Amino acid sequence: MRGNQKNKNYIIKWTPEFAYAIGLITTDGCLSKDDRHIIFVSKDKCLVQTFKNCLDLDCKIGSRKSSFTEKKYYHVQFSNTKLYRYLLEIGLFPNKSKTLGKLKIPDKYFFDFLRGHFDGDGSFYSYWDKRWKNSFTFYTKFLSASEKHILWLRSRIKNLININGSLDKNRVVYQLKYAKRESEKILTGIYYSKNLPCLERKYYKVRQAQVMELGRHASLRRM
Repeated sequence: MRGNQKNKNYIIKWTPEFAYAIGLITTDGCLSKDDRHIIFVSKDKCLVQTFKNCLDLDCKIGSRKSSFTEKKYYHVQFSNTKLYRYLLEIGLFPNKSKTLGKLKIPDKYFFDFLRGHFDGDGSFYSYWDKRWKNSFTFYTKFLSASEKHILWLRSRIKNLININGSLDKNRVVYQLKYAKRESEKILTGIYYSKNLPCLERKYYKVRQAQVMELGRHASLRRM
């Protein structure tokens, strides 16, 4: 998908890479109002490059500083009217942040989409719980400014792997959080194979926590 020349021949086909890119667009992307341009923005340049690879883009990666934090953000913008129209069909639209609802994501590729959602606007953290000896816990979180969208996300996850999570609101952002056991199910679904497109620093953070958890279990068995 390079510029406009592939619009006519571009084939919409669901793959792990395509679903992952849709997850990124859902969180950190936007559709312009001109009915043709798609934009993706991230503070992680490597994530923008991964996005480009997933959609076979040859556009340049631009950068700019935030006027609020002075942090540098990276972005790509490309034109593809066929893909733009398809994104509208599955539920995306311009200015979607607070009004986004459900999306038409095939079950087969939902966890690839969810991995993109997680890399774009999710978080993972772990810590030792001081209240309990030998207690190590971690959480996986998904964020959205739209209540309708976060409720849909929770419902799809519930239907596919039968976990509930907890939902709350922090200022203007809704947070869908999964604690340890449920988090393990989420992460197993998201990272179901090696060499999947993902944000590597977040993946390694997850893997480190999983290794620590395995080590804790081994230590308890020796006691």
